Amino acid sequence: MAVRTIQWKNNRVVMLDQRLLPGKEVYRVYRDYREVARAIREMVIRGAPAIGVAAAMGVALGALWMKGKNFDREIERIFHALEKTRPTAVNLFWALERMRRVYTENRNQGVETVKVLLKQEAQKIYAGDLAANRLLGKLGAKLLGNATRILTHCNAGALATAGYGTALGVIRAMREAGKEVEVLVGETRPFLQGARLTAWELKKDKIPVTLLTDSMAGYLMQRGKVDAVVVGCDRVAANGDVANKIGTYGVAVLARRHNIPFYVAGPTSSIDLKCPSGAEVPIEQRNPREVSHIFGHAVTPRGVRILNPAFDITTHDLISAIITEKGVVTAPFNQNLRLYANHQ
Repeated sequence: MAVRTIQWKNNRVVMLDQRLLPGKEVYRVYRDYREVARAIREMVIRGAPAIGVAAAMGVALGALWMKGKNFDREIERIFHALEKTRPTAVNLFWALERMRRVYTENRNQGVETVKVLLKQEAQKIYAGDLAANRLLGKLGAKLLGNATRILTHCNAGALATAGYGTALGVIRAMREAGKEVEVLVGETRPFLQGARLTAWELKKDKIPVTLLTDSMAGYLMQRGKVDAVVVGCDRVAANGDVANKIGTYGVAVLARRHNIPFYVAGPTSSIDLKCPSGAEVPIEQRNPREVSHIFGHAVTPRGVRILNPAFDITTHDLISAIITEKGVVTAPFNQNLRLYANHQ
């Protein structure tokens, strides 16, 4: 995909503003870590791997402009600001931990050296995510075999990563291998990532795409029009439970009911062995206005109580396999995930 989600350019962080898609392609330039934190929080950039990359770049950007006085205190402020942006995606904390390790191990070498090393580490995280997506894409393409009608939920494409994508990375790899694929995309209320972002990516890449309302998945499965489901993930617990965009659990239940394989695609940076199960994953609660309004227009009566959890938990028993860049993980997940998450 030609469009870049996030870049480090001339000691600035440049992001495609995903809130404006598909209508406008606007790139924002950020010169301060606080601006990067706000961009993550306000979903200028979203998707677990992309959030991790943005957080790493935010640390590097914040450190770049510091003079060296009270460096320890200032760097902690940077980490704290970025840690508080979004709680569910573990890639955020994984990336910040990598940046913190670089700082801790090299702080005695001097401020200017640390600045260079932090910038280099952020760029490694960016490049590593791109490489991981391509590797897991190839593994996923082989796993899906001759499946041609693939249903996905939310956006787990180039826009949710440094580029290429996780769930859409699998689909892109299938196309690159010469396979015919049609993608069925749930609109993904309330933020409409499927309708606005996934459909836009696939159309841009000339991959056949059909948009559904979220409630149509069961109808299509019942009529034998779905061969497999592939989704991304924001966190994989040690037992294989997966946090992903709200509505994923319902799709997984429907897939199980209709004997359709349900696959999760994500880099090993999404695996959180410190989290025993999905019950312990913090679920972000977002502004009710995202539900009550669409593009600024109210669609519900005033005073109605609104829930807006951004994620739900798909339990491991509903998952056929988890596709990572290191290999395809199958049950028992509580044992096999540890073979792939040895970075922790």
